[in-house]
Amino acid sequence: MAETRTKLAKLDPVWARITTEAEQAIRDEPLLGGLIHASVLHHPSLERALAYRISAKLASHEMSEQILREICDEAHGADAMLADAARADIAAVYDRDPACHRLLQPVLYFKGFQAVQSHRVAHWLWRNGRHDLAYYFQMRVSEAYGVDIHPNAEIGRGIMIDHAHSIVIGETAVVGDNVSMLHSVTLGGTGKEDEDRHPKIEDGVLIGAGAKVLGNITIGHCSRIAAGSVVLEDVPPCKTVAGVPARIVGEAGCAQPAQSMDQLIGL
Repeated sequence: MAETRTKLAKLDPVWARITTEAEQAIRDEPLLGGLIHASVLHHPSLERALAYRISAKLASHEMSEQILREICDEAHGADAMLADAARADIAAVYDRDPACHRLLQPVLYFKGFQAVQSHRVAHWLWRNGRHDLAYYFQMRVSEAYGVDIHPNAEIGRGIMIDHAHSIVIGETAVVGDNVSMLHSVTLGGTGKEDEDRHPKIEDGVLIGAGAKVLGNITIGHCSRIAAGSVVLEDVPPCKTVAGVPARIVGEAGCAQPAQSMDQLIGL
């Protein structure tokens, strides 16, 4: 067992740590043994565990857990980048969310993380021309998690969505790497226009709770959007914007606001 765990840790240190934490969690709380075994310890890899967890949460009388699990397994088998992005997301949540003390927590409990992983499968389906099935995933993610992401939206790696209530991300939105956002964020359009109509969020951006970013605009890398702001124009890199409508109120305040999660604005 020790030799197997050592090999696993070298091959996939994130998954090795998750399984170690899962075993400790069962020792600490035996009543969770069934959930933790089914969700983590019964699986040989993070990919298989994510497929199980997503299918268990999204299953309904309309589509069985087994069918959803097969779809997720197919997606992960065809595109290794899905699980690589999930590992980056787990690390992001652990690093940025002060309520996250173990890598196990996002996999088992955090709906923002689970919703993003579900979207990654939906986006894979969309890119492969399976639009109706992708729409089904979008619908169930919205119903199960309160997170509505169009399957065509592009989501980068190292994403942290804290609390994740009432998140809306539109069809032509693009979210870069290492972005953090809080609850009630909207990346939406401004009306009934077609084609490219949603925001482009560059790497390292921090979006505060309740912020609305509307239209085909660009939010420059490592910028900050204050809570409750309504952003209707491009934001230069490394700036802080606030207000309704949002205006530049200063510099970003640090090199990586999405990682520091510092939302205080010095006026």
